[in-house]
Amino acid sequence: MSMDPSLNSDDVSAVPEVPSSQLPELSIGGVVGTTSDPNYQPTIRGKVDRFGVAMGTGRRKTSVARVRIKEGTGLFIVNGRPLEDYLRVERDRALVMVPIRVAGKIDQVDVSVRVEGGGITGQTGAIILGVARALQGMNPAWHHDLANAGLLTRDDRMVERKKYGFKKARKSFQFSKR
Repeated sequence: MSMDPSLNSDDVSAVPEVPSSQLPELSIGGVVGTTSDPNYQPTIRGKVDRFGVAMGTGRRKTSVARVRIKEGTGLFIVNGRPLEDYLRVERDRALVMVPIRVAGKIDQVDVSVRVEGGGITGQTGAIILGVARALQGMNPAWHHDLANAGLLTRDDRMVERKKYGFKKARKSFQFSKR
Protein backbone atom coordinates (compact mmCIF):
# COMPACT_ATOMS: atom_id res chain seq x y z
CA MET A 1 0.00 0.00 0.00
CA SER A 2 1.62 3.26 -1.08
CA MET A 3 1.00 6.54 0.64
CA ASP A 4 0.82 9.87 -1.05
CA PRO A 5 4.22 11.53 -0.39
CA SER A 6 2.61 14.97 -0.30
CA LEU A 7 0.67 14.04 2.86
CA ASN A 8 2.49 13.89 6.15
CA SER A 9 1.09 12.00 9.10
CA ASP A 10 1.55 15.21 11.11
CA ASP A 11 -0.39 17.34 8.61
CA VAL A 12 -4.00 17.11 9.81
CA SER A 13 -5.10 20.11 7.78
CA ALA A 14 -4.88 18.05 4.57
CA VAL A 15 -7.89 15.94 5.67
CA PRO A 16 -11.12 17.77 4.81
CA GLU A 17 -13.57 18.44 7.63
CA VAL A 18 -17.01 16.92 7.08
CA PRO A 19 -19.90 18.03 9.29
CA SER A 20 -21.51 15.19 11.20
CA SER A 21 -24.88 15.99 9.65
CA GLN A 22 -23.51 14.95 6.24
CA LEU A 23 -22.03 11.66 7.43
CA PRO A 24 -24.14 8.58 6.67
CA GLU A 25 -25.67 6.85 9.67
CA LEU A 26 -24.52 3.33 10.35
CA SER A 27 -27.38 0.88 10.63
CA ILE A 28 -28.04 -2.80 10.24
CA GLY A 29 -30.44 -3.69 7.48
CA GLY A 30 -31.61 -0.53 5.80
CA VAL A 31 -32.13 3.16 6.29
CA VAL A 32 -32.64 4.39 9.84
CA GLY A 33 -36.16 5.50 10.78
CA THR A 34 -37.71 5.10 7.33
CA THR A 35 -38.78 2.34 5.06
CA SER A 36 -37.85 2.20 1.40
CA ASP A 37 -41.49 1.68 0.41
CA PRO A 38 -43.74 4.71 1.12
CA ASN A 39 -46.83 2.46 0.95
CA TYR A 40 -45.54 0.12 3.68
CA GLN A 41 -48.36 -1.25 5.83
CA PRO A 42 -47.24 -3.04 9.01
CA THR A 43 -48.84 -6.34 9.92
CA ILE A 44 -51.39 -5.71 12.66
CA ARG A 45 -51.66 -8.85 14.78
CA GLY A 46 -54.15 -7.51 17.31
CA LYS A 47 -57.88 -7.50 16.66
CA VAL A 48 -60.86 -5.51 17.94
CA ASP A 49 -64.19 -7.31 18.37
CA ARG A 50 -67.65 -5.84 17.86
CA PHE A 51 -67.81 -4.68 21.48
CA GLY A 52 -64.66 -2.57 21.12
CA VAL A 53 -62.45 -4.97 23.07
CA ALA A 54 -58.92 -5.30 21.67
CA MET A 55 -57.42 -8.79 21.70
CA GLY A 56 -53.85 -9.98 21.30
CA THR A 57 -51.98 -13.24 21.75
CA GLY A 58 -48.45 -13.40 23.10
CA ARG A 59 -46.08 -16.35 23.28
CA ARG A 60 -42.73 -16.91 24.98
CA LYS A 61 -41.02 -20.29 25.47
CA THR A 62 -44.00 -22.59 26.21
CA SER A 63 -46.26 -19.88 27.64
CA VAL A 64 -49.31 -18.50 25.84
CA ALA A 65 -51.12 -15.34 26.97
CA ARG A 66 -54.51 -14.24 25.65
CA VAL A 67 -55.00 -10.54 26.36
CA ARG A 68 -58.18 -8.44 26.22
CA ILE A 69 -58.01 -4.65 26.58
CA LYS A 70 -60.90 -2.20 26.82
CA GLU A 71 -61.31 1.42 27.89
CA GLY A 72 -61.51 1.63 31.67
CA THR A 73 -59.84 2.71 34.89
CA GLY A 74 -56.51 0.87 34.87
CA LEU A 75 -57.58 -2.53 36.22
CA PHE A 76 -55.09 -5.32 35.41
CA ILE A 77 -56.30 -8.90 35.99
CA VAL A 78 -54.18 -12.01 35.30
CA ASN A 79 -55.95 -15.40 35.55
CA GLY A 80 -58.67 -13.89 37.74
CA ARG A 81 -56.19 -12.31 40.19
CA PRO A 82 -54.82 -8.75 40.43
CA LEU A 83 -51.44 -8.21 38.77
CA GLU A 84 -49.71 -7.68 42.15
CA ASP A 85 -50.91 -11.07 43.40
CA TYR A 86 -50.01 -13.01 40.24
CA LEU A 87 -46.61 -11.49 39.45
CA ARG A 88 -44.77 -11.18 42.77
CA VAL A 89 -41.50 -9.75 41.40
CA GLU A 90 -41.52 -5.97 40.96
CA ARG A 91 -39.37 -6.22 37.80
CA ASP A 92 -41.99 -8.44 36.11
CA ARG A 93 -44.82 -6.08 37.04
CA ALA A 94 -42.88 -3.12 35.64
CA LEU A 95 -42.08 -4.96 32.39
CA VAL A 96 -45.73 -5.87 31.86
CA MET A 97 -46.71 -2.18 32.14
CA VAL A 98 -44.15 -0.98 29.55
CA PRO A 99 -46.43 -1.37 26.45
CA ILE A 100 -49.21 0.56 28.20
CA ARG A 101 -46.72 3.30 29.14
CA VAL A 102 -45.42 3.50 25.56
CA ALA A 103 -48.98 3.90 24.26
CA GLY A 104 -49.71 6.52 26.94
CA LYS A 105 -52.76 4.68 28.30
CA ILE A 106 -51.80 4.31 31.99
CA ASP A 107 -54.99 4.22 34.13
CA GLN A 108 -57.12 4.51 30.97
CA VAL A 109 -57.52 0.86 29.97
CA ASP A 110 -58.60 -2.33 31.72
CA VAL A 111 -56.49 -5.39 30.89
CA SER A 112 -57.63 -8.98 31.34
CA VAL A 113 -55.14 -11.80 30.72
CA ARG A 114 -55.41 -15.58 30.60
CA VAL A 115 -51.95 -17.12 30.62
CA GLU A 116 -50.88 -20.75 30.79
CA GLY A 117 -47.79 -22.89 30.40
CA GLY A 118 -44.17 -22.32 31.27
CA GLY A 119 -42.81 -20.46 34.24
CA ILE A 120 -43.05 -16.92 35.53
CA THR A 121 -40.42 -15.47 33.16
CA GLY A 122 -42.01 -17.06 30.10
CA GLN A 123 -45.47 -15.95 31.18
CA THR A 124 -44.23 -12.39 31.73
CA GLY A 125 -42.75 -12.29 28.23
CA ALA A 126 -45.97 -13.69 26.76
CA ILE A 127 -48.08 -11.08 28.58
CA ILE A 128 -45.84 -8.25 27.31
CA LEU A 129 -46.19 -9.37 23.69
CA GLY A 130 -49.94 -9.96 24.06
CA VAL A 131 -50.55 -6.51 25.57
CA ALA A 132 -48.45 -4.84 22.85
CA ARG A 133 -50.33 -6.65 20.07
CA ALA A 134 -53.71 -5.80 21.60
CA LEU A 135 -52.73 -2.13 21.88
CA GLN A 136 -51.56 -2.22 18.26
CA GLY A 137 -54.96 -3.60 17.24
CA MET A 138 -56.69 -0.94 19.32
CA ASN A 139 -54.86 1.88 17.52
CA PRO A 140 -52.57 1.00 14.58
CA ALA A 141 -50.92 4.44 14.87
CA TRP A 142 -49.07 3.12 17.95
CA HIS A 143 -47.31 0.47 15.82
CA HIS A 144 -44.12 2.45 15.31
CA ASP A 145 -43.80 3.44 18.98
CA LEU A 146 -44.34 -0.15 20.12
CA ALA A 147 -42.02 -1.56 17.44
CA ASN A 148 -39.25 0.95 18.21
CA ALA A 149 -39.45 -0.10 21.87
CA GLY A 150 -38.98 -3.72 20.75
CA LEU A 151 -42.34 -4.86 22.12
CA LEU A 152 -43.81 -6.39 18.94
CA THR A 153 -40.99 -8.88 18.31
CA ARG A 154 -41.59 -12.42 19.46
CA ASP A 155 -38.66 -13.99 21.30
CA ASP A 156 -38.47 -17.37 19.55
CA ARG A 157 -35.80 -18.96 21.74
CA MET A 158 -36.87 -22.36 23.03
CA VAL A 159 -35.30 -24.92 25.35
CA GLU A 160 -32.94 -27.27 23.54
CA ARG A 161 -33.98 -30.91 23.69
CA LYS A 162 -32.11 -33.51 25.74
CA LYS A 163 -29.82 -35.78 23.72
CA TYR A 164 -29.33 -39.52 24.16
CA GLY A 165 -26.30 -40.37 26.31
CA PHE A 166 -26.22 -36.96 28.00
CA LYS A 167 -27.57 -35.73 31.33
CA LYS A 168 -29.15 -32.65 29.73
CA ALA A 169 -29.02 -31.06 26.28
CA ARG A 170 -25.22 -30.70 26.32
CA LYS A 171 -24.03 -31.74 29.78
CA SER A 172 -22.50 -35.20 29.80
CA PHE A 173 -21.84 -37.68 32.55
CA GLN A 174 -18.57 -37.46 34.48
CA PHE A 175 -15.68 -39.00 32.58
CA SER A 176 -13.77 -41.76 34.33
CA LYS A 177 -10.32 -42.55 33.04
CA ARG A 178 -10.03 -45.85 34.91
